[in-house]
Amino acid sequence: MRKLKEDNMIAAGVDEVGRGALAGPVVAAAVVLPSDFQHPLLRDSKKLKPQQRRIVEKALYKHPDVLIGVGMIDNNEIDKINIREATLKAMHQAVHDLPVTPDIVLIDGLDRIPNLKTKQTPIVGGDDSCNEIAAASIIAKCLRDRLMVQQDDRFPGYDLHNNKGYGTVAHLAGLRVQGPCPLHRQTYKPVKKAIRYYQKEEIS
Repeated sequence: MRKLKEDNMIAAGVDEVGRGALAGPVVAAAVVLPSDFQHPLLRDSKKLKPQQRRIVEKALYKHPDVLIGVGMIDNNEIDKINIREATLKAMHQAVHDLPVTPDIVLIDGLDRIPNLKTKQTPIVGGDDSCNEIAAASIIAKCLRDRLMVQQDDRFPGYDLHNNKGYGTVAHLAGLRVQGPCPLHRQTYKPVKKAIRYYQKEEIS
């Protein structure tokens, strides 16, 4: 991965997960890596298998000089402020959750985080080119996946254990059969469509 910061500069990589899910929160992470942190599996979380992500996550949390902050916005607030604003808010939370104030924030994508005084650099494809962003993507993904697996016991019938809230065939089938649960994003078109279908079935 290419060098994106000056020596001795505290850089925090920021990434999010859950933007396209139909249920559950959007989760962001901010990660500061020490210069000596290396891991052969450190890359974009989407390019790793679940077990590989957990291995890297464990290594990140185990290293005494890796700094991690997280932010999370639930589905109810997503419905109120829209997913883009919710994502930026979760990122803002993650940066402020860090135990230090970074000199620069490296953000995956095109957006800048509003109301953040720290210098920012958006990077398209940053989770593939920046170690700090790749680490943030893994932290956010592992955290959100665990949360959604836990919710499967509370809200069965949607296959959340496997789809983590994304719109798979099994998830959409569950929505049609039993309607939405408190985790669902009511403003998302597939959920609204499933609600109408479910209500129609109840009437008939």
